[in-house]
Amino acid sequence: MPTVSVKRELLFRALGRSYSECSPSPPCCGTRPPGTAAPGLRSPRRPRRCRPRPGRARCRRPRPPRPACPGAALGLSGKLRTRSAAGSPAACSSPALGTPGTAVCYPAPSAHCPDTRCFEPASRETATTRVHMAASGRTDEEFDELCFEFGLELDEITSEKDIISKEKGEEKAKGASDVVLYKIDVPANRYDLLCLEGLVRGLQVFKERINLPRFEKIIPAEGEGQRLIVTEQTAQIRPHAVAAVLRNITFTKDRYDSFIDLQEKLHQNICRKRALVAIGTHDLDTITGPFTFTAKAPSEIKFKPLNQSKEYTASQIMDLYRTDSHLRHYLHLIENKPRYPVIYDSNGVVLSMPPIINGDHTKISLKTRNVFIECTGTDITKAKIVLDIMVTMFSEYCEKPFTVEAVEVVHPNGKTHIYPVSTALGDLCVLRERASLTQTLETPSSLAKLLTRMCLKSHVTGNGNHLEIEIPPTRADIIHACDIVEDAAIAYGYNNIQMVIPKTYTIANQLPLNKLTELLRLDLAAAGFTEALTFALCSQEDIADKLGTDISATNAVIIANPKTAEFQVARTTLLPGLLKTIAANRKMPLPLKLFEISDIVVKDPNADVGAKNYRHLCAIYYNKSPGFEIIHGLLDRVMQVLDVPPNEENGYTIKAAEGTAFFPGRCAEVFVKGQSIGKLGVVHPDVITKFELTMPCSVLEINIEPFV
Repeated sequence: MPTVSVKRELLFRALGRSYSECSPSPPCCGTRPPGTAAPGLRSPRRPRRCRPRPGRARCRRPRPPRPACPGAALGLSGKLRTRSAAGSPAACSSPALGTPGTAVCYPAPSAHCPDTRCFEPASRETATTRVHMAASGRTDEEFDELCFEFGLELDEITSEKDIISKEKGEEKAKGASDVVLYKIDVPANRYDLLCLEGLVRGLQVFKERINLPRFEKIIPAEGEGQRLIVTEQTAQIRPHAVAAVLRNITFTKDRYDSFIDLQEKLHQNICRKRALVAIGTHDLDTITGPFTFTAKAPSEIKFKPLNQSKEYTASQIMDLYRTDSHLRHYLHLIENKPRYPVIYDSNGVVLSMPPIINGDHTKISLKTRNVFIECTGTDITKAKIVLDIMVTMFSEYCEKPFTVEAVEVVHPNGKTHIYPVSTALGDLCVLRERASLTQTLETPSSLAKLLTRMCLKSHVTGNGNHLEIEIPPTRADIIHACDIVEDAAIAYGYNNIQMVIPKTYTIANQLPLNKLTELLRLDLAAAGFTEALTFALCSQEDIADKLGTDISATNAVIIANPKTAEFQVARTTLLPGLLKTIAANRKMPLPLKLFEISDIVVKDPNADVGAKNYRHLCAIYYNKSPGFEIIHGLLDRVMQVLDVPPNEENGYTIKAAEGTAFFPGRCAEVFVKGQSIGKLGVVHPDVITKFELTMPCSVLEINIEPFV
């Protein structure tokens, strides 16, 4: 679950601005009551809480009721010290329930605040700061509550100074910022909440302070719009590209920082560290279309990278960033390719070399007015989602808010597409779902209201049994009706759902395979063996090289992006895990008798996911002598409790066999009713040595699924 860090003052200021622009009347002010937190103090870190999920309601401790202001709307409490008309310190008797950024008071009694001691602050910025500093005690708690209601979690209230102090000590933290930061845990598929703009918009819509904005896709007249031409040379590297333009946008320092920060969060999240999608943003006024996305040999690409002082070839750029703490993690994506992807404008100016670095010529700044956004990658679906998120989050700062200029993308086959393609930018995507699915929550009309609060504009259609739900481009996480029902449950409140007895009665029962596993565990333990529980993932060396076989012969499922060399593949046998367990317990008294009954995984083209699990039993005996007779005896005991007689027709037999992990002439294959289920034998000395063991051992490994 990704974490979003936002400055508390910026968050409250944004909440206040959104409210004041859309609310019919601003709320009145209030004071910080005696006993609340002093200015600048932060609340301690709260215990972690899980985001509410269906069927897992949580109870919250009731809070004492607070006096309400006649003109206050539902929201966060802001407390502001005020002055009377005469200029002496005084306090508004009506605590505000609005956000700190909207703590605007009136010099005379009104329907909003009858207290005559209030006055209007000199500016919203001043009021915001004063409320922010004076109300941290109760405001933090209420914002935590709001996040919980919205399905988020306020994980921690901290500051840059506190973070550095905890990690590196007080000395290193000197001079760091004391600005209070909110660390908010956001669901991994809610890309629209990864920046301040999306978070504020979602909370305001949830509190019904603003309406969900309608995004508009502007298609320029023929010959006036921008074009991005994709050549066939990109097919083997990054074949997909999408683009859009934000016209007449206004950046401030905070907006610019949020714009850059969102790109980085998307890169680490849905873009999978730029492997699937890489985002490039450029000052459109410095370049001229049409643009060309192609691939060239590294020696043919030369430009000045972002924030560099001179030009480099692509090969030199790779060497330059090989030691860079940030960009070095992305070099492997293209460094072994014969061609590198690159984007040019019509004058040959390099925009970017995705997914590594943009060109310095097109870098955006606070003065940038028109932004060209391009997303290149290997997954066209992810690229479309990323483009939608970027333009919808920051189109509100355009001269005409929530408008996006489309870009025409020409593919190598001559076909053209207009991006963003999300129909929600023009003709909204409509999802129909029977309201009867959620009758346990509300009536169709009130259910539509709940969904609208979750940024899913809805209304009842037909005879009242259907809901028409508009899916905005910000909600790429909505892919099924169950996602809609989950949002409705969050808006309704999990703690508000009444517990009822199910209309149907069922009797739970254990799966036969699991029941057999439990019974065998008891018998093996009774035979003097100790159960071990090893990792389901292991290294390729463990299941191949150390066992004397080739990795291609193991039919193993290989992890595409393993975090460590110890977890590269799913195990195809339980033997390496038990041998490593013995190696870690060599100092224990001999003999060591271990067993494990767990799943192994092998590729299966006939399975729906391309792989299949099998339940294996593995037992090992480690002592000064191999103890083959003990392992053989254990096999006989297992067959006895499974009621399998020792005969060839309807029972089990063992036949001499060979195996790379076993000593020659000391290996046997186990057959049950003519079907091979595993092997037993003395482990080969080379295998023992490779697992850092010094004494002989015998092992039994069989598949127990045929006995179910």
